[in-house]
Amino acid sequence: MTAAGSSPALAPPMAGAVAPRGELRLDEPLSRHTSWRVGGRARRFYRPADAADLADFLRTLDPAEPLLWLGLGSNLLVDDAGFPGTVIHTQGRLGLLERVGTLGLRAECGVPCAKLARFAARSGLAGIEFLAGIPGTLGGALALNAGAHGGEIWTWVRQVTTIDRGGRIRARGPAEFRVGYRQVKGPAGEWFLAAELELEAGEPAASQARIRDLLERRNRSQPIGEPSCGSVFRNPPGDYAARLIEAAGLKGAREGGAQVSTRHANFIVNTGGASARDILALMARIQARVEGQSGVRLQPEVHCIGGTLS
Repeated sequence: MTAAGSSPALAPPMAGAVAPRGELRLDEPLSRHTSWRVGGRARRFYRPADAADLADFLRTLDPAEPLLWLGLGSNLLVDDAGFPGTVIHTQGRLGLLERVGTLGLRAECGVPCAKLARFAARSGLAGIEFLAGIPGTLGGALALNAGAHGGEIWTWVRQVTTIDRGGRIRARGPAEFRVGYRQVKGPAGEWFLAAELELEAGEPAASQARIRDLLERRNRSQPIGEPSCGSVFRNPPGDYAARLIEAAGLKGAREGGAQVSTRHANFIVNTGGASARDILALMARIQARVEGQSGVRLQPEVHCIGGTLS
């Protein structure tokens, strides 16, 4: 393992395999790549040059190799012990974004949601302004049916492109997926590589004004600029997780370096030096207190990665 605080090693090409054109690192600290700024090291960490390079790289992996796809690192809690497999990092890679036909957009999975929303608005396309406030990439948005302010990404999906661990790339339609609130189930062993969206005709000025309004509302109510993952818990039917947490008297509650935000109760912030275990302990405390007071068992929206996060 790389010594703590040192730079991760660049890995040599694998014997007998196509030399990767992307960047392959060993023992990369995932705290550098998650919005909570926590997480141990990934055994291997790969940033593909493009989709073809990613397909070639995936073909070199052992079929049993654990894989983790990582974009902007929001909505993710990584174990302090790290990830004992390969991380595919799409931030700054897989960033194709283009207009398709009259009302369509095509984007690869590494495109940030905010960039996608602004591109659509400038192009005179409406419907996905809500994505401007979601701190993730398109890949994560597709995997979780990301939404805000009454909008959800899958409302606009016309087709997706997936890739499996053997590097096989397929085009699939929305009918091949079961889409619900913050969850999407599709063919096993495939990940989202790109999507085509079909939007509505709009006015650039109106869409850009809506984006500004949504971001101003977010900035007034959320702890922007503090390390967090976004919303920690799903909203239960007919209610809001933040309301239940605040009603339980947990705004400002702490475990180690983790604290329930004093601005928005469904956010947990890293006040400095928080560990994944601190955050997990605070999540468990919130669940127990809210359930004891209201009878509602809050379900995490954040995904926990690692064997000891249970």
